Amino acid sequence: MPQPPAAWLSYASLTAAAILWASSFIALKVAFRAYDPMVVIFGRMAVACACFVWFVPRFRSTVHYRRGDGRRILAMAFCEPCLYFLLEARALTYTSASQAGMITALLPLMVAVCARMFLNESLTPRTVVGFALAIVGAGWLSAAGAPTAEAPRPILGNFLEFLAMVCATGYIINMKHLTYRYPSFFLTAVQAFIGALFFLPFLGLSGTRLPVQLEPLATAAVVYLGAAVTLGAYGLYNFGVSRVPASQAGAFINLIPVFTVALGWVFLGERFTGGQYLASLLVFAGLAISQSRARKHRRRGVS
Repeated sequence: MPQPPAAWLSYASLTAAAILWASSFIALKVAFRAYDPMVVIFGRMAVACACFVWFVPRFRSTVHYRRGDGRRILAMAFCEPCLYFLLEARALTYTSASQAGMITALLPLMVAVCARMFLNESLTPRTVVGFALAIVGAGWLSAAGAPTAEAPRPILGNFLEFLAMVCATGYIINMKHLTYRYPSFFLTAVQAFIGALFFLPFLGLSGTRLPVQLEPLATAAVVYLGAAVTLGAYGLYNFGVSRVPASQAGAFINLIPVFTVALGWVFLGERFTGGQYLASLLVFAGLAISQSRARKHRRRGVS
């Protein structure tokens, strides 16, 4: 029996979020060429907040805070965007967009393990095999690409991106808990406002270089990061997380390395090698394997 439309909508939302997140690596690289990383991150949060201001009256009438949720909400936002963006901003000054995107393939397995520990979600051997294939494919995807001059210290950069994935794991687990009681769009707005407050003091640090003039392309990249990625990607992903198990939603992160290389080819003139084509297929195969059992179980439930 076919899956209910809600299942397809969840998968479409998660895939669209992966595409937008992949594009963020390209946009960040462009923005960092003209502006200090902390300026870029705060600008991104400020743009997102400006977009969410229009929805504040609606939140006041439809969202009802439950006592005791404040600490979990702060933990969610502290993990991401606060620490996550801080680590990722530094990572992309040392490594390439493609390699940083590859590191994100480690996230689904980390989420699946933590979801088993904290959310009591199942972790089947089939799921582990699928995740493992996708991780191997993502690693192969990066290794098959030629080194670039924009990755002066890739080991350090990739390690910082790995720490960002640790923070992302904490964000997804906390988000899954909160979506039982709050709309995903509201939680996305909370992330933006807390993130803006967190990064505002960084603008006053002596090491932060404030811009003396606006660079059109870099400014457009910051606006895109705030409106399309922070608002769109997190909104779509939070919607998907609210409707499927966290471990399944985390599997879609494996699409980011593939989309990152594809977008690099379109916008930066990078080219796929034969090995990267095969690695991309391996990532998609791993994702399909990790999701197939869950789809089978849902079909049985519907029947």
